[in-house]
This record gives sequence, C-alpha cells and structure tokens, in this order.
Amino acid sequence: MKPVMLGAIALLSTFSFYSFSSDEVSAKSDSEDSPFTNVVSGGKTSVKKNGQNAFSLPAANLPMSKRLDFSVGNSFFRNPWVQAPASTDARDGLGPLFNTNGCQSCHIKDGRGHTPKEGDTNAVSMLVRLSIPALTPEQKKRVMLEGVIPEPTYGGQLQDFALPGIEPEGQIHITYTAHPITLADGDVVTLRKPNLSITELAYGEMADNVLMSARIAPPMIGLGLLESIPESTILGFAEQQKKEDQGVSGKANRVWSVETNQLELGRFGWKAGQPTLMQQNAAAFNGDLGLTSNMFPKDDCTQAQEICEKLPHGGTPEVSDKILNFVEFYSQHLAVPIRRNVQDPQVIKGQELFKNIGCESCHKTNIKTAKIEDRPALSNQLIHPYTDMLLHDMGEGLADNRPEFLANGQEWRTPPLWGLGYTKEVNGHTEFLHDGRARNVLEAILWHGGEAQQSKDKVIQLSTQDRNALLAFLDSL
Repeated sequence: MKPVMLGAIALLSTFSFYSFSSDEVSAKSDSEDSPFTNVVSGGKTSVKKNGQNAFSLPAANLPMSKRLDFSVGNSFFRNPWVQAPASTDARDGLGPLFNTNGCQSCHIKDGRGHTPKEGDTNAVSMLVRLSIPALTPEQKKRVMLEGVIPEPTYGGQLQDFALPGIEPEGQIHITYTAHPITLADGDVVTLRKPNLSITELAYGEMADNVLMSARIAPPMIGLGLLESIPESTILGFAEQQKKEDQGVSGKANRVWSVETNQLELGRFGWKAGQPTLMQQNAAAFNGDLGLTSNMFPKDDCTQAQEICEKLPHGGTPEVSDKILNFVEFYSQHLAVPIRRNVQDPQVIKGQELFKNIGCESCHKTNIKTAKIEDRPALSNQLIHPYTDMLLHDMGEGLADNRPEFLANGQEWRTPPLWGLGYTKEVNGHTEFLHDGRARNVLEAILWHGGEAQQSKDKVIQLSTQDRNALLAFLDSL
C-alpha cells in the first residue's frame, strides 16, 4: 500500500482545486426572481471549473485533511488493474473475463461513456446486461434477492475482454435504424434506434429467451449528494406525483442490500438497481473488472467458464475493504460544477419553459440532503440535481424489456441533469440516454414517451425560438 500512498501524495500536490466561496451565491439562489437561482447545483460542494477536468475535482467544502483520502481513492479509480500475479499487488487480479481494466476507462474523466465507434472491436465504456425471464416460482423468489435471473451461460453481463490466451465471451455490435420526427416549425430530427447483437460467442449459445440491455457509463459527479437525500424525501416525490394526478407516477425500486441482508431503496444504476455507492462500486469491480471483494467474493463466471477456477487470483479478496472505502470516499465527493450563463435572458426563458412544460415533475430541484455524521461536506446541502430518483415508465420507444427488481422493462430511474452542459468539453461527445442513442439533448427529449409523452409533445409544438431557449437552459446546467 505504501507505493500507492506515495503516488497519491504526488497526485495531491499537482491537483488544482478550483473551489470558490459560494455563501453569497447560495443565499441569492433561494430567491425565485434571482438570475442566480439554482446556480450552485451541488450546494457548498460545488466547484467553478471548465474544461476536460470539470468533473474531476473534490467537493469545494472538503477540508484539506480529507483530500488525501480523495486522492488515494482516485488512484484506484483511475489506474489500470493488472493480471495476477504481479509486482503491483495492490492492483492485481484482473479478469479473467472483464469489460475494462480500470474504472476511468468507462467513466472517462469521471464523465459518461459512449457508444462503440465504427471500427471498434470492443465496446469500451458500454456493456450489455443479460438475463432471462423469471418464469418459475423459484426464479421469481430469486429475483427478489438478485434483481434478475442471469443468462445461464454468460451470466449477468457480457464481458468482451479477456486475459491473454483466453477467449472473451463475445463481441457487441450495434446498428441503427433511422426514425424521423417532424417538429411544429417544420424541422426534421432523425433519431437513431439501436439494434443490438452479440457475435463470436465463445462458450456456447445463449438462451433463446435472453434479455439484453446496452448501458453506457453515467457521470460520477454528485453521487454522494444523491446518496445523502433522505429516503422520506424520495418517497415523498412519489406521493406528490400521485396526488397531482398529471400522468406522472414515479415509484421507488426496492433492491437487495448485501450489507444489511434486506431490501433497501434503490438509488444507483439506470434502473436504480443498487442501494449504495459502496455496493455499486463493489459490483462494478466484480462484473466489469473481474475482481472479488468481501461483498462479492466470487468471480463473475458461470459453470461454462471453467477457466475462472484455474488461473491465479490477486488475493482473497482482490479488492480489500480498505480500497473499497477509499473508492467510496472518492465517488461520494466528486463535485458538481456550477451552472453557467444563468443571467442570459434566453436561459432564464428556457428555465421557465422547462417548468411550464412539466419537466420538473420528475427532474426535481431544491432538495435538502440529510445530516451524515461521517460525511460533513455532504450534509445539509440544498442541491439541484434535477432528478426525483424514482422509476418512471418511459414508453415503448426506450424500453429494453428487461426487468430489474421492481423496475419493469419500460421503467428507468430519472437521470440527474446537473453537469449536462459540460458533457461535450469533458467527454468530447453529447451522447445521452442509457444506451447513448441520443446524439444531443433534443434527441434525448424526443425519445421520451410513457409518463413523459405530454411533455415531449409540448416540446414538439414549441416555436424555434422557444425550443432554442429550452436547450440553452439545459446547456446551462
């Protein structure tokens, strides 16, 4: 561990912490008629930073005494893991089957992943979840504990990388079908509907009734704040939507907690399939990198993949509790950058349209985090994540038809919108939604259906000027 600590100290010395005093802005942001409304999306954790590293800074109010913990967690998140045995014994044990060799390979610059590009041989930063329907009473009981029934031969996700001399499970291929939509002003937006297939299967055929869902990695910013939202607040959003009876009816997912051995509120993942950041991180180490931990002590291999038992491993477990704690601290304290252009009249107009169209029914602001004794930087913050953390039916167009715990095949957790306008400069693209099908924000809106159909229809009917104002507001986040 000593070499890693020394490396973290060197990393800490080169960090530029672009924090700012947000007390004055925070005070102004609570005024409804102020151009500063919601400018500090992450409360006092917010940072002022542009460019490629805008998502990679610690919370502005994190004391210097804790920034070393942040940097150590960053080193395990950023640096690649290697095959065992290795001299780098703090980061060995990769594979034998995996999707990536490091967290940053998917969450690029702590931002979002992207779809495979033409000529890519692997879907780096995208993975494919696999399962089969729960048909028998035994399978339905199993779903309560695991969320899904893994595909018998390939498990819960396809792993398209492998150690040298080993065959990866298969290769992911995506083609697109054009789907044009004509807006009220005559503009035509051509959406792309993905067609997913898996080829070069190395361990036999998949089940005939396999369910597949492509997923790109979401941004890492503000996750500790989302974890700190009281459960009562999230459930209150569901009650509020039910009382308003406007066609929006979010529901909470209930998922199995490895730590508490019971069902807990789901918060993380595209279908809110994980209850905590600790479990989310440990599951990613296990499924994405092929690394064991005390939370997930077995490799993500099936009986058809005997190679998992034969190769050397990186210790028992390969990811220690200490490393998991550092990575948890890092992922909890990645700061949300402040909003920009909030005084622009077009942005102010767009913000009002966002509210009037009904988008705020699900994309919630003005949320107060709880007091977390061992995480004071995240405690009692007024935040504006633009999510209710609930599952919503988004219609057949976005359906993956793959249930996960209480989420059905058309339901998705409302994704946070904070940091949306930084996507291009951080990640070099503007691909959105769970599988990256939307190439910009307007396409993402036009894929909305189900509970969001009325809001989408209103967007389609906007004048060119109003639509541009709405997009300018979203770009300001």
